[in-house]
Amino acid sequence: MTFDYDLFVIGGGSGGVRAARVASANGAKVALAEEYRMGGTCVIRGCVPKKLMVFASGYSEMFDDARAYGWDVQDGPFDWSKFSTKMNTELDRLEGIYRQLLDGSNVAIIDARAKVKDPHTVTLSTGKDVTAKHILVATGGRPVVPDMPGAELGITSNDIFQLKNMPKSILIIGGGYIASEFAGILNGLGVKVTQFYRGAQILRGFDDEARGLVAEGMRAKGVDLHLGTNIVEMREATDADLEGASQGVPMEGGRPVAMAGSGNGKGIWVKATNGTERIFDHVMFATGRAPNTDDMGLQAAGVEVGRRGEIVVDEYSQTAVPSIYAIGDVTNRVQLTPVAIREGMAFVETVFKGNPTPVDHELIPSAVFTQPELGTVGLTEEEARDIEPVEIYCTSFKPMNHAFAGRDDRVLMKLVVSVETRKVLGCHIVADHAGEMIQLAGIAVKMGATKEDFDRTVAVHPTMAEELVTMKEPMRTA
Repeated sequence: MTFDYDLFVIGGGSGGVRAARVASANGAKVALAEEYRMGGTCVIRGCVPKKLMVFASGYSEMFDDARAYGWDVQDGPFDWSKFSTKMNTELDRLEGIYRQLLDGSNVAIIDARAKVKDPHTVTLSTGKDVTAKHILVATGGRPVVPDMPGAELGITSNDIFQLKNMPKSILIIGGGYIASEFAGILNGLGVKVTQFYRGAQILRGFDDEARGLVAEGMRAKGVDLHLGTNIVEMREATDADLEGASQGVPMEGGRPVAMAGSGNGKGIWVKATNGTERIFDHVMFATGRAPNTDDMGLQAAGVEVGRRGEIVVDEYSQTAVPSIYAIGDVTNRVQLTPVAIREGMAFVETVFKGNPTPVDHELIPSAVFTQPELGTVGLTEEEARDIEPVEIYCTSFKPMNHAFAGRDDRVLMKLVVSVETRKVLGCHIVADHAGEMIQLAGIAVKMGATKEDFDRTVAVHPTMAEELVTMKEPMRTA
């Protein structure tokens, strides 16, 4: 059978674009369809704009620090309009680069929605059918909004970047990395931030000691964090609400200042499980993400879809249909951009280079850009002690730069070590630039370094990271 393409990629995110380019460079005839903007979640509405906002929000503390170090500087207001204009210009530039890379790789770009019709056919939103020997689904994920009355008044992480004005106040629902990152970002930009999380501690799945210090640091910086708390009701605020509620925003003349959260201009009234009633400019849901598999024709074509909407694949990213593969967040394996890229590269090795390559999802370093920042690789203390006896090497202290500036911020350096093999099973860092540090520590952990390998490494002084190689005695055995 003759096909229009050797490979048809659905989704223009980092994973799909990398797979398309590398397959084309290997001699395949490739097309890629994207219905929105090239670059996907990471470039357009995730990692990149979020990190730019992290950088912007960090300057609010720098003014105080600069004065503590002898600089004669004055605080100034944050101009959201100026920042967001420049941020969107940067996103446009990056999208243009993605398109140039595809063009330069001879990948046919199709600006349309594509869905699977059968094992070798996709149907475009233009009505045209296109055939391919192989189909790769890389459609990513999307924020989930809870099914509750008034939920349509809320926003998600997708909407944050498109706000016309910074809100005076915001309620963030959720305790994962997205909720906690944006709580720190918006707090740093001058927004009055309240965060509700129904669980006992934020950042579920991360090391307990590390996430506890992050929560403590967030509160110290001004985030009004409520654990064991959720929304019961939300709706547009009324005049009666304004008179009786405990306001979540600055008041002027009996009314909230600069309200923009709902159609009537009075804000969003929220009742919490702890009994409080408050009014906020915006309510942001950060309550999880779901794979983008709705109305894709996958099950009709024979592709297995899991209960959360994820495409079920094997270790080679192949679905139940031999000609159809899936990578990235749509598979709900590890939702990280570098992982999607790795999966795309492994797919090309397997399908177009005749070198079956499974993706290694073990010991993946990651960073949470909360304030304070968290970097982690390997097992948490809780995970490790359920597997084997471990020693815990841990220290927490005020770093030199913060101590001199009079700040109370503390950092955490933690190693989880196997008693039997002496291998470092996990490394967890809470500190400024923890993401930068964990990238390098991740190499050592991935290589199977032992505690004695760390000990033999000469410390770089004076740095925070030197503590990783100077902790000689375990704090405890678990």
